[in-house]
Order: sequence, then C-alpha cells, then structure tokens
Amino acid sequence: MTEIPWSVQLGFPILATLQLLPVMAAMLVLSLNESRLTLVVGIALAAGEMLLAIYAYLHFDRYINGLQFAEWSDWTGPFGYHVAVDGLSLVFILLTALLCLMLVIYGPLIRELSESRALLATIFATEATLMAMLATVNLLWFVLLSAIELGLIGFLLWHWGTSSEKDLMLRRFYQFMGVGILLLLAGTLMLGWSYADSHGGRWSFDLFDLSASKLPAAMQTLVFFLLFYGLGIRIPLFPLHGWLPLATEHGNIAVAPTLLLGVKVGIYGLLRYVLPLVPEAVWRWHRYVAAFATIGIFYAAILAMRQLNLRRLLAYAVLSHTSILMLGLFSLVSEAFQGSVMLSITFGLALSTLASMTGLIFRRTHTTLLPKLGGLFDHIPLIGLTFLLAGLAIAGMPGTPGFDAAHLVLEGAIGRFGTLMTIAAGLGNVLAAGFLLWAFQRAFLTPTAAGGRLAVEPTNAAERLMAGLLVMVLLSAGFYSQPWLELIERPMSALSNLFQQP
Repeated sequence: MTEIPWSVQLGFPILATLQLLPVMAAMLVLSLNESRLTLVVGIALAAGEMLLAIYAYLHFDRYINGLQFAEWSDWTGPFGYHVAVDGLSLVFILLTALLCLMLVIYGPLIRELSESRALLATIFATEATLMAMLATVNLLWFVLLSAIELGLIGFLLWHWGTSSEKDLMLRRFYQFMGVGILLLLAGTLMLGWSYADSHGGRWSFDLFDLSASKLPAAMQTLVFFLLFYGLGIRIPLFPLHGWLPLATEHGNIAVAPTLLLGVKVGIYGLLRYVLPLVPEAVWRWHRYVAAFATIGIFYAAILAMRQLNLRRLLAYAVLSHTSILMLGLFSLVSEAFQGSVMLSITFGLALSTLASMTGLIFRRTHTTLLPKLGGLFDHIPLIGLTFLLAGLAIAGMPGTPGFDAAHLVLEGAIGRFGTLMTIAAGLGNVLAAGFLLWAFQRAFLTPTAAGGRLAVEPTNAAERLMAGLLVMVLLSAGFYSQPWLELIERPMSALSNLFQQP
C-alpha cells in the first residue's frame, strides 16, 4: 500500500479536523444554557462537519491507488497516530456526517428543547469516535475506539429508552458487545505479537506493518475467527444477533440504532482489516460464511413477518438484509465487494430513515404495535411516503440505490457460488420486500380497529425538511450511483486481487 500526505493535496490536516470538530461541538452545546441557541449551534456545527466531509470528497483523487490525506506521529510506538483514507473510508465518512446531521435535526423533534443539550453532546461525541475509527489505520486504535463508541451508544439506548425493560436490554447489549470487543482485542494482540516476534520485539498494530508480515496458516485461522466473530456480533450476523431485538424494542427508537446500525462499522472493519490481513483463512472459510448468510436471510425474513411490533420487525429486517450483504462480501470478487459497500451505504440510509419515521410515529401515537396503528397515511402522508421509499430502497427497487448494489452482489455471488445459492438470496430479497410492504400497509393504510381513527397531528416544518432531505438523498443516490461506484472501484479491485481463484 502507498499513502499521500495531506500536505500534498490540502493546506490543512483535514482528517484531524473531522475528528476534532465534533469533540468541540459536544463541549460547546454542553456549555450553552439557552435551548434554542443550543439547537441552532448544533445544526450549524453538524452542517459544518458535513461540508468538511464534502470538501474532502472534492479534493480526493479517485484515480490514485492507495491512501490519501495521511497524517502520522509515531512517538507513542504501537499507539502511534496514523490516519489516512481511500475511497472506502471516504464513503463511510460521508455517510456518518450525513446521518449525524439528520440526528441533530431529529433529536429535538422528539425531545423537549431543555433535554436537547445532553442528547446533542452524545451524538457529537459518538460522531467524533466514528470519524476516528474510519480514519485510523491502526487496528488497536480501531478496537479501543469501538469500545468507546459502544459505551456511548449503550448510554443512548438506555437514557433515552422508551420501555420499562430497558435495564434488561442494556445488560444484554453490554454482554454481547463486551464479548465482541474482547474477541477483537484478542485477535489484535495476536497480530501485534506475531509482528513483534518477527521484528525483534517491536510491537505494531499499523495496517501497513501488519499486512507486510506473514502469518502461519494456523494462526491466520485463529485470528480470522476472533476478528470475524468480534465484528459479527456488532454487525450483527446470524446467529450472533441475540441483543438486536431487545435493543430495538426497548431502547432508543432512532438515534442509537442509526449510530449503531446505520453506519456499518462492522462491515467496514471486515473490509479494512480482516480480509486484507488474513486472506488465506478468509478463502478457506468463505463458503461456510456464505452458507450461514443464506440461512440468515430466510430465518430473519420469516421472523420479521411474524412481528406485531414495528420496531422488532425493523430489527429482523436489519438481520435479513445484512445477510444478503455478507453473501456479496464473501463472494470475494471486485463487483461483489463494490455491491456490498453500496448496500452498506444504502442500508444505512434506508434503515436510518425507517427508524426516524418510526420515531415520529411513536411521538404521535405512543405505540409501535401494528394492531394499534392504521390509517396514518390520511394524517401524515409525507412520513408514509418516506417510509415506503426507504423500504423499497432496502428491497432494491429500480430508482433506489439498492438496485445497482443488489445487482452487483448477485452477479458476484452467481460467479462464485453458482445459481442455487444466488436464487435463494434473490428469493430472500423478495421476502424482504414482502414484510416491509406489509408493515407499511398495516401502519399507514389499514383502518384502525373497529373503524376508529387515531388523533394524529400533522407534520411540522422541521419534520418535512428532514423527510425531504432523506428522500432527496435516497433518490439522487439511486439515479446517480456512478460517482460512488467509481470512488470505491480501485480499493475494491485491489482487495479482490488477494482472492484470485487457485
């Protein structure tokens, strides 16, 4: 791998700025006492972070192989500061900035302005952690930052949870995530120890150093499973998803799920670290992963169709579609890698949209039970249309960003695994469309019980702005996906070269 210092392309260290601006924003909103000023300042700073991410995109050279905007300082040894981005990192950074801007607008819509300071500060702190995770090329820092991020999201789930069972939810969340972090840390330390063993005792967790150090086959397999299961818990993958239904049903409705599931850090970790560092083990086990992914598609889709709670239904939707994504990821070919990255971005946008629309429904009706909902389209048609569009994007309908992405995934899968598994994945996608459309029909079109009508207030200007932005982003990404595919083409092609058919 090669890297280009930030000073060659820009006049300031943009990655450090992307990490520090949300930290400053968190401290600033906590220091403000006037509620409306806090909201205005929060939106302005979140918009500034979004503009900074766009600035990085505009100055990124997509035709150069390697990492760009590199910044480093090795005075702390294995904990050295080393950040850089390629097209893969950049699309996730853009997604993070966009979703956090949406959350800063969304949060005060469902909370009193007097409660907004702590919520906005937590969102900004989580954004700073995510930016650092996406920019670093030090695996140990990635793991440590993951632990901080999960701690913040657990606080969001619990403190702004909506259920009396949120204490049980929080215990389960931290039990699963704690195991995941320990597995990641164990695999990371093994990589660092192996590097030190072959380099005179000098430890390093830098991606450049680790990728140049050859691991024995047996150690590759062990490291692969430690890292894969550690990331698989948080993605989440079948059957490592036990925390997910509890977290979505009893925790915070939209903010925490968007930061945890909308930005698919687990998928990014697989692409950035696991696949490049242990390619032989990945090749040895990729068919088993694909088989479990295919099972997970149907398992989650069937359970989703049995749910009466819209929040639990969305949880199983996440699991089903993540399994489709994993099938593409472990096809180990360039077009499937590109499709998987695009699906990650699509699912992030669409899931965040579904979760935020569900939060706006809960704000009005104080329930997400489908039998108690119905006829909402007569009162809040814009929320209904936004919900429907997000569901269609997840299902991969033409005109949404999921269409091109799903096509690339299935194209890669049929070349690697043959027609049977690919047809199964396609049928799973049809099931996905079925349960999301069913949820839309139950919540928005079906008359309420005994023909009654819910007293539902119409959307306000801020809600219309947020829904309109989400619709615009989904449609523009769907009709004009070529720039994003070009951005990730080179890093994904380089990654696929590690997995040429023997």
